[in-house]
Amino acid sequence: MNKIERLYKEWQALQPVKPELQRRMDQSFMIDFNYNSNHLEGNTLTYGQTKLLLLFGKVKGDALMRDCEEMKAHNVGLEMMKTEAMDKGRPLSENFIRELNRTILAGDFYKISHNGEYRYKIHTGVYKTRPNSVITPSGELFDYASPEETPSLMADLVAWYREEERKAVLSPVELAALFHYRYIRIHPFEDGNGRIARLLVNYILLRHAYPMIVILTSDRKNYLETLGKCDETTGREPYKGANATLEQIEPFVEYITYYVERKLQFAKELISGITLDISETEVKAENPSELGVRLGVKLGVNQTEIIKLIQSNKRITIAEMSKIIRITEYAVLNNLNKLKSLGIVERVGSDKTGYWRIR
Repeated sequence: MNKIERLYKEWQALQPVKPELQRRMDQSFMIDFNYNSNHLEGNTLTYGQTKLLLLFGKVKGDALMRDCEEMKAHNVGLEMMKTEAMDKGRPLSENFIRELNRTILAGDFYKISHNGEYRYKIHTGVYKTRPNSVITPSGELFDYASPEETPSLMADLVAWYREEERKAVLSPVELAALFHYRYIRIHPFEDGNGRIARLLVNYILLRHAYPMIVILTSDRKNYLETLGKCDETTGREPYKGANATLEQIEPFVEYITYYVERKLQFAKELISGITLDISETEVKAENPSELGVRLGVKLGVNQTEIIKLIQSNKRITIAEMSKIIRITEYAVLNNLNKLKSLGIVERVGSDKTGYWRIR
């Protein structure tokens, strides 16, 4: 039995959860998922503003109206996805994916071109009518599927998913990772593709009785770099990416597996009472440099980065910090000890089950 199977069995053994705890867990996930998935795409609302908006319908401080509208609409899409996933008699369809896109983007809207020379309309809920691409870190243009080939590739993707779900050979985690990657290589809409991909990952997990996951905005670099590694293996042609194999996207399967394992462990500790800290995300409003000024200390670059990581993910490990910042674990530990001595960071609980806190 591998780690994820063991954690899943242990998590299942703790079901059902007491109604009040389940309500609190659902509410916390709602805030965490909406904040992180939108923040990954550039939404400017803080975690506190997101929480206030989703729970009470209002926002304090400066906030773009479009960001508020999209955050609320994304939450409607989340609820719509959950309802659809639990309806086992209704298979995944293109119509549902298009409706999900229309819902989370709150209808058609205008965007300004990258060069600022013209304005164009984004038509939501319909497949793209103009090519879309991304600039890679090396400065190259990486193209997604063309508008002409998108309808057939999306039809193939949904048909493939239905067949794989029927055969039940792939695990739910493998199926979710492979669907996400294939979908992203098509990039069927003019906007909202990343958010749709993450919603559909959770659609697959929930449909197969797994807890839903939150990909953290603090992990954006790893998220994109892992997808980029898979692009190198599958090749640049959109058709090849849209028909990638499990072996070709092994790094991304491992990435999604990590998040599912992390969520199962977190849920187990919460249900068992090992931790009472219910949120998966913690973002403080105070900028690290402003924190240093307030305390009368000058923080180094790595110390600032460590504070930012802890603010976004209080359960981040030293190994994860090392990987993201690209310094040794020993260097991370030295910086953490310095931050502890300054009274900025503290460790709550044990090394295995505890979390970091900015004081």
